[in-house]
Amino acid sequence: MIRALPASPRTAVPWKNGGGVTREIAAWPEGAGMDAFAWRVSLAEVAADGPFSAFPEVDRTLTVVEGAGMDLTVGGERHLVNTRYVPRDFRGDVPTDCRLLDGPVVNLNVMWRRGAGPTPASTTGSTTPTVAVVQGRLPLSAGTLVVALDGTAEVAGTTLGPYDALQLGDEEAVLHARGRTAVIGLPLPADAPLA
Repeated sequence: MIRALPASPRTAVPWKNGGGVTREIAAWPEGAGMDAFAWRVSLAEVAADGPFSAFPEVDRTLTVVEGAGMDLTVGGERHLVNTRYVPRDFRGDVPTDCRLLDGPVVNLNVMWRRGAGPTPASTTGSTTPTVAVVQGRLPLSAGTLVVALDGTAEVAGTTLGPYDALQLGDEEAVLHARGRTAVIGLPLPADAPLA
């Protein structure tokens, strides 16, 4: 079964520290709060300079999808994030300050809690999510989450517009991405329902 996750009904929720807003695309367990998710995928709107929320025992992959980018200081180390569609990994529990380079940005965030990975019989065989931004034709494995970014994409006869998402169930499929599209492999426990 394929799970459609359209962009239009997503609600903007304030960041944990109140410094911006986020729109959740999907999380596991479904409906888990900020302190209880095993993994979470969202779009974050950053409108001003300031600190990122701290997430103890969480790692994250951030991908700038709108705007000029950010100058991040992560645990005292500078990271210039000024190229769109390039996933960047960093720890969510290390103090992170952000300076916008030229106005607001929108980031695709994939976060996962350390030690909350799948059992040895997981559906993906991975203990952490994988994030790639692709175009063109690509085979997809079961459980994969797809987010259209700057154009349209099609999976199993479903067309996705910008920021629409889709999660595969226990089937495989083929992605036809006309625009840049995020393909996210998620570590699901063996007993988790797919899509």
